[in-house]
Amino acid sequence: MSDNAEAVVRDYYDALRNGDPLAPYFRADDSTVKFGISESLFGGEAVAAALEEQTATTADWTIESRRLVVDRRETVATYADEVTMAWTDTEGGDRHRFDSRWSGTLVPAGDSSVPDWRFALVHVSAPHEL
Repeated sequence: MSDNAEAVVRDYYDALRNGDPLAPYFRADDSTVKFGISESLFGGEAVAAALEEQTATTADWTIESRRLVVDRRETVATYADEVTMAWTDTEGGDRHRFDSRWSGTLVPAGDSSVPDWRFALVHVSAPHEL
């Protein structure tokens, strides 16, 4: 991980593309929350289990960040991005693609004077015209 919150977000995108473990990017805490396009996960254990299943059942990820902004404060960082994402479902072979919006909060992982940032909240949504 990194002491730079923006680098952690970008590293997470790379891990997703590469099929690397994603759970280490999230706090292992009951207050950790991840909202995906079709899911709501509450608690670090639920998030970790869902990410492990996602990694096992998807492949060929593309993540194209278009507007990443990160605001880092001493004990918290927020981020927002517009992301085009696509992946292949390895069980059925279907290819999925979404223009999406990502936002969330990162917090230092420990008591170190150099924060090692982890996601406390991730929200991914796919906009629809009204």
